[in-house]
Amino acid sequence: MDKGRILVIDDEDIVRISCKRTLEPEGYVVDIAASGKEGLEFFKNSQYDLVLVDLKMPGIDGIEVLVNIKRQHPDQKVMIMTGYDTIEHIVDSISSGAAHYLEKPFTPDTLIERVKEVLEQEL
Repeated sequence: MDKGRILVIDDEDIVRISCKRTLEPEGYVVDIAASGKEGLEFFKNSQYDLVLVDLKMPGIDGIEVLVNIKRQHPDQKVMIMTGYDTIEHIVDSISSGAAHYLEKPFTPDTLIERVKEVLEQEL
């Protein structure tokens, strides 16, 4: 059963692949993108229930991706993934429209739990 479509944007192969391998058996359809630019192309061409985006990436970073997505689709759910979990980064993410954040490294169970939380949130 398809529980929803998720786009994972991260420049680290291991993060993209592990997210896909964790979420697909749970019933989610998962697309992966290796950069902010590639992620925005995916987003332009498909509809997603949730976008997971890394905060720090070369080129277009996660906040820039988040702002761009929210400008086009204010109701789009976006969750920031970060290994830089300072209060400033978290506040920037939430104030820019992120529905939640996920600290790296994270366990598969934590990923599944956060995804479910965000998808169940009312807009």
